[in-house]
Amino acid sequence: MSFMLSLQERINAFSKLGDLISNLGEEEKSSLFRRSENQNTWFIPRSLQSALEGISFLLKWENLEKWLSKYSIKESVEPKEVGILMAGNIPGVGFHDLLCVLITGHIACVKLSSSDSVFSKWIIDQLILLEPKFSHFIRVEEMLKGKDAYIATGSDNSARYFEYYFGKYPHIIRANRTSVAILSGEESEEELRNLGNDIFQYFGLGCRNVSKIYVKDEESLTRLLDALAPISWVATHHKYLNNYEYNKSIYLVNGEKHLDNGFLILKESQELVSPIGVLFYEKYESKMDLEVKLKSVESKIQCVVGDSSLGISGIVPFGQAQLPGPWDYADRIDTVKFLLDLS
Repeated sequence: MSFMLSLQERINAFSKLGDLISNLGEEEKSSLFRRSENQNTWFIPRSLQSALEGISFLLKWENLEKWLSKYSIKESVEPKEVGILMAGNIPGVGFHDLLCVLITGHIACVKLSSSDSVFSKWIIDQLILLEPKFSHFIRVEEMLKGKDAYIATGSDNSARYFEYYFGKYPHIIRANRTSVAILSGEESEEELRNLGNDIFQYFGLGCRNVSKIYVKDEESLTRLLDALAPISWVATHHKYLNNYEYNKSIYLVNGEKHLDNGFLILKESQELVSPIGVLFYEKYESKMDLEVKLKSVESKIQCVVGDSSLGISGIVPFGQAQLPGPWDYADRIDTVKFLLDLS
């Protein structure tokens, strides 16, 4: 078929998309950011800029080459229709699934989130402008019935719904996950500030955001709160501030012990997912104790942030949680392998 793309053409198109995003003019960027924030007030320019930087990092030529070198991707395949149900918690969160489907030669049938249709549709439009043949391989649809396979991301509740409807087809269904950080007490102030990015980027709404920390002692908590002072700007966002003040009032009324620096509450809890404006913490006694704690919740953890000297497999450096490479698969499920197996 004349509209088929070779693997190299697919890689070239995505690499060009990365370059376009990296060099986006201020006028077009400003228009995109304004329209995206009008749709979803959590999507402030700072968050949208971070999302663009994350996508352009994924699409660096050397990253694409390194990622795809481990697979045997055929030049041409009989394309399967793959339904992608995108989440809308952070800008462009479904892009990696789109990348995987298209790079393996399949047809991406995309249902955009109502919280993130402006930003994600802009990305799709730019890709098609750069490589018009992709117009035959991308379909934005409202209903995803009768596809050959499905990739769906959502909450624990929606995952049960997806399983009910799509379980009989080949599928990847993702539910709630979150990320954690480990503090040994030896962290520098810079490392603690970097951890602030992992906590507050996208206001903590992403599965790669740190919602809980494991600490050896409470001194680490006060050091962290002090180091996070430059990120007090989050409290200027009305939705974040409302959540922070609501949770603070609940803890005060109930007499629950907590620490507070004016825009973030630290509260001891064995739970993983903290409310907006709150960061849970849990103490550990030793590395063995820590490993037991992490093992008990590993099915709910997206990534672990901390220093490599801790010896935790796959640990992500402070400040890097929201900058995954294309090989960093959500829920550690190899999406490319799943898609290649369809052929």
